[in-house]
Amino acid sequence: MRDIIGNKTIPKRLEEMTHIYPNKTFVVFEDQNEATVSLTYEEFTDQVRRLAQALQNYGIQKGDKVLLHLPNSMDFMISWFAITSIGGIMVPTNILSTANEIAYLLEHSETKLVITETDYVDKFASFQKRLNGIFLSRSYEDRHDGVSLQKLIDQTEPLKTFPDLSSDDVAAILYTSGTTSKPKGVLVTHANYIYAGEIMSKSLRMSPEDRVLIVLPIFHGNGQYYMSMPALSVGASIAITERFSASKYFKQAKRLQATVGSLFAAPIKMILKKPYDPHDAEHSLRLIVFAQSVTIEQLQAFEDRYRVPLRQLYGMTETIGTPLINPLDGNYDNLSIGLPSIGYQVKLVDDNGMEVPDGETGQIVVSGVPGRTIMKGYFQNEEATNKTIIDGWLYTGDLAKKDPTNGYFYFVDRKKDMIKRAGENVAASEVESVIHQHEAVFESAVIGIPDEIRDEAIHAFIVLKNGYDISPQEIIDFCTERLSAFKVPEAVHFIEEFPRTSVGKIQKHQLKNYISIGR
Repeated sequence: MRDIIGNKTIPKRLEEMTHIYPNKTFVVFEDQNEATVSLTYEEFTDQVRRLAQALQNYGIQKGDKVLLHLPNSMDFMISWFAITSIGGIMVPTNILSTANEIAYLLEHSETKLVITETDYVDKFASFQKRLNGIFLSRSYEDRHDGVSLQKLIDQTEPLKTFPDLSSDDVAAILYTSGTTSKPKGVLVTHANYIYAGEIMSKSLRMSPEDRVLIVLPIFHGNGQYYMSMPALSVGASIAITERFSASKYFKQAKRLQATVGSLFAAPIKMILKKPYDPHDAEHSLRLIVFAQSVTIEQLQAFEDRYRVPLRQLYGMTETIGTPLINPLDGNYDNLSIGLPSIGYQVKLVDDNGMEVPDGETGQIVVSGVPGRTIMKGYFQNEEATNKTIIDGWLYTGDLAKKDPTNGYFYFVDRKKDMIKRAGENVAASEVESVIHQHEAVFESAVIGIPDEIRDEAIHAFIVLKNGYDISPQEIIDFCTERLSAFKVPEAVHFIEEFPRTSVGKIQKHQLKNYISIGR
């Protein structure tokens, strides 16, 4: 495969676009009070260079890790580009992480300096002596536990001499969510970011006239890979909101003049659950990409109400870009995760690594070059790296089927979410898709619970639509009519809402707690 990356780096790409579009808005940010601030390419680059110099003044050198514990903000963007411009390594973290979780990430990543807010600084108190410093965003005065980020930027001259960087240098460590084990740190190089920008900008047909809308947490790869880097690649602009709001999403899109958005299934369902405002269909969005399961009725309702096309895609932190995506032109099927996208080769394999025939379930594996088109590996975890990248193929742990007639890939389940019941394999997603057909069901999740007789028992957790009140037996009977007996849930639990990650994924490993407390 032809290398489209060369020796490009994040700071070189920013410098290039700043030269071409100095007075064009690059980033506009809206906080939760709807106050906005915007920076042109030239203004943004000036702020980046000032913070880069401040970081060097605090002893941060090439290869050092700087942990960002910030909500979506202009400061996050400036910090990201400042860290990588001097060869530092950004470690973005979830602001919902507990002090214990942060302690692990600090130790494991070997962080030298932290950028956070006063609301979260207590999480870092016990590490303050060994850190080079703590910079405080949205604090306009220095404190005993940190210095004002904005004051540092304002009082520091822009960095003039930058270290030599290679596209193969690590630019970030993105920690994946841990369920039954500690999070793994995905090593993302400058080449990875450049590749994501090139591939996604072409897949989403971005131009300098576009403005992407980021409402999901930007510590996650979605906002970095699919939105920010493609925008930078073509000289477009970026709109960021401090947090996602289902009732405000389209109002924000209109205010911020966004053209391309990115959502997960959960935010789409949350938007649909809100009272419909016809004025929300008056916006400039030309496309919203999304991931994870949405029913055909929900897809239709969303597109009809808000008059914007949706396209489902598939990707993960380790794949960098999206190996599978529904095409913008011609035929598409948003119940599928799409076709192989530009720059990717995808196949489905069995447990022995052999490709399965079309129509059969297999694990999604993606061909790539570590550190360039797929992740470089897991930080300080050679064993996990070697299990994930084998002979140039990245094993995703996700199961899918490929339609023999049209070539589209259809997600089946996470491999670890397959339920073993009395010797039979049951895909939780298959049971969920049937449950979603019931008129009273808003959302469901199915898990396996250890069972002495059947290996695992199938338990369904359901959030009902407003105004509905049904019994567990009604759901069991509904499934009995539509599923083989071994796929029918033994138990049904109604809950008010699902425990979720910061990007809306249901945390299935926590659902067992609902059983233990009698819900």
